[in-house]
Amino acid sequence: MGDFLSLFLRISCLLGVSWIVRLVYWVWWKPMKLERQLRAQGFTGPPYRLLFGNLRENSWMVEEALSKPMNLSHQILPRVVPHLYNTVKEYGKMSMNWFGPMPRLNIMDPELIREILSRNDHFEKPPQTPLTKFLATGVAVYRREKWVMHRRLLSPAFHLQKLKCMLPAFSMSCSELVKRWETLIGSQESYELDVWPELQTFAGDVISRTAFGSSYKEGKRIFELQAEQGLLLTKARRIVYIPGFRFLPTKDNLRRKALDRDVTALLRAMIEKREIAMKMGESGNNDLLSLLLESNNNNCNESQEHGKNFKNIRMTTEDIIEECKLFYFAGHETSLVLLTWTMILLSMHPSWQERAREEVLQVFGKNAPDFNGLNHLKIVPMILYEVLRLYIGGVLIRQTYKEMKLGKLTIPPGVQIALPSNLIHRDPEFWGDDAEEFKPERFVGGVSNAAKHQMAFFPFGGGPRICIGQNFAMIESKMALAMILQHFSFELSPLYVHAPKTVITIQPQYGAQIILRKV
Repeated sequence: MGDFLSLFLRISCLLGVSWIVRLVYWVWWKPMKLERQLRAQGFTGPPYRLLFGNLRENSWMVEEALSKPMNLSHQILPRVVPHLYNTVKEYGKMSMNWFGPMPRLNIMDPELIREILSRNDHFEKPPQTPLTKFLATGVAVYRREKWVMHRRLLSPAFHLQKLKCMLPAFSMSCSELVKRWETLIGSQESYELDVWPELQTFAGDVISRTAFGSSYKEGKRIFELQAEQGLLLTKARRIVYIPGFRFLPTKDNLRRKALDRDVTALLRAMIEKREIAMKMGESGNNDLLSLLLESNNNNCNESQEHGKNFKNIRMTTEDIIEECKLFYFAGHETSLVLLTWTMILLSMHPSWQERAREEVLQVFGKNAPDFNGLNHLKIVPMILYEVLRLYIGGVLIRQTYKEMKLGKLTIPPGVQIALPSNLIHRDPEFWGDDAEEFKPERFVGGVSNAAKHQMAFFPFGGGPRICIGQNFAMIESKMALAMILQHFSFELSPLYVHAPKTVITIQPQYGAQIILRKV
């Protein structure tokens, strides 16, 4: 018995020492080594602080920024990305900060950005933390072979001709939005409305019809659950993730798991119902789920004919559930924030609102917009691109898994690279001294000629991993904006408070109060 106890204590001691050594390596030795290597190549920034890096300062800055609104301008960077903004302002474009014990390089050279985005096999998406997986995974975050397979299976569903078939669904959702607003105005001269929740309903209706062929009411519960999951994720990103933390029975952890169970159950029921219908010979719809299931089945049949491994070429039900989560979140969120900020900015700049309305009425009159007409619009896309530039950009993150050459730089393995589109989209070096101003005429010559460098504008990313749903978002937004302009004029309400806030995307903290008038 004594020998057994002695052996147990020795093993426990060895395991304890091993754990301590690994912890010290993770939180101190490796960060200090990387910091020396990066500073030797010209990167400057705040010093590394044990375990937390710069997360505490970032959290404090965010809380302070959100504690008060700002003036009615587009200089929003100190409010939506305060720590990143201050780091680049103080240390320059070759700067770095610390995401916990992980160094994060800020790359603002368009040529280097092009190289990083085009070499997605070497500059990879960083692995998801277990907490972010609760919101969505799917093609947006997968890497290597799994990303290749999912991208190939999803691409047919987002082909322009397939999206063209979804135009009636877009139009139906837009018509319901217009009718609802006309009813609210009634016989009054005007009506004050917070368009943020209104456009949430609209964007939810669009993604439900186009992705799943259902109405907004059937998808509403999923939106509510995903929105709450997004808030929990934003909260978690402000602290260092400790391995194993998700297993602790904290209030947030328990809620994350409950939300994920509910969303998964709802989506699984929708998928199984559609698969049964397709097996019984019912023709598929033109929605994204049907197109994805058809692509999945067709690819499976082709691969079997050629003798390929079945497991490697077919999505499982769980894979499809994750792609559906991504449809719901990304498809809903992008259109929602783009349309909301477009209405706010056109309220702030009424001359552009009037120019866009004149164009829409000239092309469509009061008729429902069609696909060809949407493609002939010039001013409306210019406005949408300028809103994307000013309010929709974020920070793309990549990571090295081995030593990589980047231009004249040598990036060690285990380093994150931040491509801050929200800063680059406002950089006077590429956009001129009026970079903080709303000037849609920048895009009169198209996206590629808007700035001094083509890669100074990448709201949907770039390279092989460019957002698969960008055409979907642009068609939806052009359709919605055109129909709103056909029927309404709008201006900011005196109650509107300009307070952009980052909740994964940039959202209006206190809503978007607009005064509507019938045209």
